Amino acid sequence: MITAISPIDGRYAAKVSELSECFSEYALLKNRLKVEVIWLITLCKAADIPECRNLSPQEEQQLRQIVTDFTPLEAEKIKKIEAVTNHDVKAVEYYLKEQIAATALEDISEFIHFACTSEDINNLSHALMLKDGLTVLIPQQQIIIDQITQLAKEFKNVPMLARTHGQTASPTTIGKELVVFAQRLKQQTDKISAIELLGKLNGAVGNFNAHLSAYPEVDWVELTRKIIETELGLKQNLFTTQIEPHDYMAELFDTLARWNTILIDFNRDLWTYISMGYFGQKTVKGEVGSSTMPHKVNPIDFENSEGNCGLANAIFQHLSMKLPISRLQRDLTDSTVLRNMGVGFGYTMIACKSTHKGISKLKLNEQNLTNDLDDAWEVLAEPIQTMMRKAGIEKPYEKLKELTRGQKINQETIQKFVAGLDLKKEDKQRLLEMTPASYIGIASKIVDLLD
Repeated sequence: MITAISPIDGRYAAKVSELSECFSEYALLKNRLKVEVIWLITLCKAADIPECRNLSPQEEQQLRQIVTDFTPLEAEKIKKIEAVTNHDVKAVEYYLKEQIAATALEDISEFIHFACTSEDINNLSHALMLKDGLTVLIPQQQIIIDQITQLAKEFKNVPMLARTHGQTASPTTIGKELVVFAQRLKQQTDKISAIELLGKLNGAVGNFNAHLSAYPEVDWVELTRKIIETELGLKQNLFTTQIEPHDYMAELFDTLARWNTILIDFNRDLWTYISMGYFGQKTVKGEVGSSTMPHKVNPIDFENSEGNCGLANAIFQHLSMKLPISRLQRDLTDSTVLRNMGVGFGYTMIACKSTHKGISKLKLNEQNLTNDLDDAWEVLAEPIQTMMRKAGIEKPYEKLKELTRGQKINQETIQKFVAGLDLKKEDKQRLLEMTPASYIGIASKIVDLLD
């Protein structure tokens, strides 16, 4: 929308549309409603709670259908109730009671939200939102991993001059340098997927106080575990105050931020390779690189991704630092902060899609790579002095330092130096046959070792 304050809802809205079903106000209300309905159905099935009678299959379906049929228009009805109650969760409770009013279910309406504190509903809803958000975000992350892996395999044998500290260094291959990023990103995605999303349903201070006051014979721990783990696919946390402590959220957001940080590193390296001429970019008809310089094809996709990763991390890092902290048994500082989970996901999604686009436009300039290698014979000082050490030659490092440091070295200089060394015949021959392009160690094989 052209009048939106946030670019997530304006300029980039189309790139994050899948996340609106996960993190919007509508999504939060729908998940709250889902938790309330499942809680009521579970109470009705509990043999030790006779006052909350058994439901017929049709009645249970009627309740579940309220969630299934929930639309943004229905969500607006809850917002109108909230305008009166000034309490968002209570508004959901009243909405659900309205939905079953004047039906056969009306007699159990007071068991809606039974023994619950608002945070029982909220923490489970937030966990469900994160669960849904990850099902959207992780495939986008995997696309990048797959793209980088494909390029790494394609270019695993293409030698490249490394540049530690920005200076010429021992050669590597394009593929090996790319596969490092594929593996780093994959490790973080695996960690994201392995984080357990926790939930609690244990009342005002986490002790099932109200539950036991009404029904002391019910195994509330087991009953709520089934809801949290079987119905909702989360993991029960019994060690809580009024709120689930959010430590798992902090772990998740920290890991997402680390994933983004690695992506920033990748974006900057690709930006640099493009500036060095190692990669070019496929042009798109009609696109303008500069408003004044017609020749330019800027690496804007990698720049866009880097910027949006930074914005995402600013959100994630605040969430991870703030959320585990709550005064005594509960304060509300987490409530407004948690409403911004989707913002971090949104900027991450934008970043991912920009990197996707940037990678898809890359084209390798192999001749530029070759030219750089042919102009860097000094990098063979490393294997030569290593071989001299093997042969017991005195001060090999110092001799190569004197020969090469700050000097313009070419093939003739290197081979003349090697020819004068007292080395085994096979060792000397190996050095004489070596070029900067062939001095790549097992770089090519490392690509094939990706998990």
